[in-house]
Amino acid sequence: MNSVLKFYRDPEMGSIEPRDFKVYNDRNLDRIEALERVPESMRFDMRVVASVLPFRINEYVIDELIDWDNIPDDPMFQLTFPQREMLSPEAYERMAALHRRGAERKEIAALAKELRDELNPHPAGQMELNRPSEDDGEVMNGLQHKYRETVLFFPSQGQTCHSYCTFCFRWAQFVGDKELRIASTDADLLHQYLRQHPAISDLLMTGGDPMVMKTRNLRGYLEALLEPGLEHVQTVRIGTKALSFWPYRFVTESDADDLLRLLEQLVEGGKHVALMAHYNHPNELRTPIAREAIRRVRDTGAEIRAQGPLLRHINDDAQAWADLWREQVRLGIIPYYMFVERDTGARRYFEVPLARAWEIYREAMQQVSGLARTARGPSMSADPGKVEIQGVTEIHGEKVFVLRFIQGRNPDWVQRPFFARYDENATWLNQLKPAFGEEKFFFEDEFEAMKAGHGV
Repeated sequence: MNSVLKFYRDPEMGSIEPRDFKVYNDRNLDRIEALERVPESMRFDMRVVASVLPFRINEYVIDELIDWDNIPDDPMFQLTFPQREMLSPEAYERMAALHRRGAERKEIAALAKELRDELNPHPAGQMELNRPSEDDGEVMNGLQHKYRETVLFFPSQGQTCHSYCTFCFRWAQFVGDKELRIASTDADLLHQYLRQHPAISDLLMTGGDPMVMKTRNLRGYLEALLEPGLEHVQTVRIGTKALSFWPYRFVTESDADDLLRLLEQLVEGGKHVALMAHYNHPNELRTPIAREAIRRVRDTGAEIRAQGPLLRHINDDAQAWADLWREQVRLGIIPYYMFVERDTGARRYFEVPLARAWEIYREAMQQVSGLARTARGPSMSADPGKVEIQGVTEIHGEKVFVLRFIQGRNPDWVQRPFFARYDENATWLNQLKPAFGEEKFFFEDEFEAMKAGHGV
């Protein structure tokens, strides 16, 4: 490890004992001992919902992050265990009927596919608009290139997670449907694409969670970035929930030290390395092993930037966000984004009106120092780009949302303010109407032309 960078070690850590990784899914949900205290009706609801939306949880999350004396309201329980209201009443009843009569898995799977197709499995043009094509028109599966400077890569070995979040907008990666899955094992394809596009400065390894991969596999994708011809790729981002859901990945796993050496190698080779850590509640930062994992990552010279959506039932209050950002800063993590829950999956259960989201963001910002005010938001990762709600105001007697693009399919849209009529119930960009009598937002015609160019 780097001999210069030696960060504070948590005195509560003591000796570090390895922990076996034991995971549960929809097929063995009833074997989770902690669920014995939960009513059978609730366990039945879990089985029904887990037939449609993916479920996976490991024993660290069960034992260390969930307060079983606060069920069902505990935020980490809500974050990981299926709840009945995550499906529409009609969808729930249809699937529940199959479970009640003991239907075969084949019949359950067929209905699950039908119900999933109604849940917008790939929002924001991920399949239609974001995947680049070869010269012969063949789509490059496993790559997404929505914004000029940043390309996303989905390594096949990283298309699962140590536990699944119930709100996950990438849930379609985990349901076993090859038509919905975005993934690639072709490292050469990635490196060739990067060489052919010198405007790309950032590579984002995403999933799933690339940190479920063995280090040797991750190295196969990343080490080549140090070769000549890829100097323009300045930043390596790795999207991960492992710092929260399985911090042992960075501390006691057999190749944990090798993983940290890889991060350090990239840093020493001139790359800016950033773990894009997904955090949803301050409780995720409070275990000694989680803090030790953070320390070890920072010791490599890599940065940790934190992001996550605003979620009803989990973190829809300003105090939770203020506590989260303060603790992140204390541990050396940079608050990066507060997202709006995406228009996919169980959004009906988690979504918060945009007006309320902005109020929560504003109230949380008022409670923290300047170092925690790096978090941007509330931000919608919508079809045309990342749109931030900057505030609510009144102009010429009309109450409006003030909006701007943080990122856009056309870079000229970025940082340009625009206005939408105030709507206290709207939860997404496509529910907003232009203010001041305008028929369209300024970007709409150009965006429609982009879609037409992709045959959408």
